Amino acid sequence: MRALSQHVLEMPPQTASMEQHLSVAQVAERWGLSADTVRRLFEHEPGVLVIEPGCGRMSRRRRYRTLRIPAAVVERVHRMHLVVTGGR
Repeated sequence: MRALSQHVLEMPPQTASMEQHLSVAQVAERWGLSADTVRRLFEHEPGVLVIEPGCGRMSRRRRYRTLRIPAAVVERVHRMHLVVTGGR
């Protein structure tokens, strides 16, 4: 599995930045999962863009983070969690 994550990290910056990025809500809808489950699955994945507001008023309240998930990372995580069952 390590080679797959390295492949994403070694992608040229211009390619990675122009790749389609999905929101947590988009992935949750496509996979039929809750947004919280998707956030837990992807928040520490290599290649996921995590946007946090600066340290200001919001630092005393709930932590706000926006995740943008590249399509290649969605595919990689899907393959990692895919369970293939044999025939009868």
